Amino acid sequence: MTNKTTIILAALAAIAIVSTTVFADMQTSSNKAYAQQAPYYFPPQQNTTSVTGTATASVSPDLVMIQLGVDTQAKTAQEAMSENAQAMNATITAIQNLGIASNETGTNGFTIDPVYNQTGPYPPYNEYKNELVGYKVSNTLLIKTTKMSLAGKILDVAVGAGANRVDSVSFSLSPAKQQSVQNGLIAQAVLDAQSKAEKALAPLGQKIIGVKMVNLSGFDMPSPVPEYRMAAMSAAVPMMAQTPILTSNQDITTTVDVIFLIGAQ
Repeated sequence: MTNKTTIILAALAAIAIVSTTVFADMQTSSNKAYAQQAPYYFPPQQNTTSVTGTATASVSPDLVMIQLGVDTQAKTAQEAMSENAQAMNATITAIQNLGIASNETGTNGFTIDPVYNQTGPYPPYNEYKNELVGYKVSNTLLIKTTKMSLAGKILDVAVGAGANRVDSVSFSLSPAKQQSVQNGLIAQAVLDAQSKAEKALAPLGQKIIGVKMVNLSGFDMPSPVPEYRMAAMSAAVPMMAQTPILTSNQDITTTVDVIFLIGAQ
């Protein structure tokens, strides 16, 4: 073996040794870095129970809503509108004279419809003709007020002034009272959920050790229920006695869903 060959072999051997050393160092560094990473933490499974609590209160409504109107009919739309405006203005003035503020009243609907009269032999149907005989104007007024004692008087003066249609009288809670009732019921519903959970867990040897979640799932209040309804009437007929309007309590219910953390007693 020549000296030149010996030198080449020695160089190759040195390169191999260096490469092996570098690779080993890299592997060691990688292992150290991996070893330094924090292990993934698996939280222990929590034992829970889900309970729905409810609370109900019987509440007296403090808001009355009255819907009434004026219907007029004439040969022309202009005549029908003029008659309607006169009667409705008189109705609004009479209501406001009772102490109902302008922001407690508002137009809830206004329509102008042609009125037809069907003429022709019977049968056949294909010979019927629609004859235009006039126009009907309907103006609907909505009164919303907390002055509950004026409900009957509002109807009386409205009909006396020109209203010839009373659609409904219904009762509800004002926003302020509704919020107040709801706030009180939430606490009662949560306590109801806690009581139910404790009664269910006691025979199982478990107890409440914490709360994981509280969900305010609902606040149920019945829709305003019409308490009084009157068909179309003649405004010329005087009402001798005040119209009685009676209210009744409404049941308000709220529910909450609570997830309790539980453990051994």
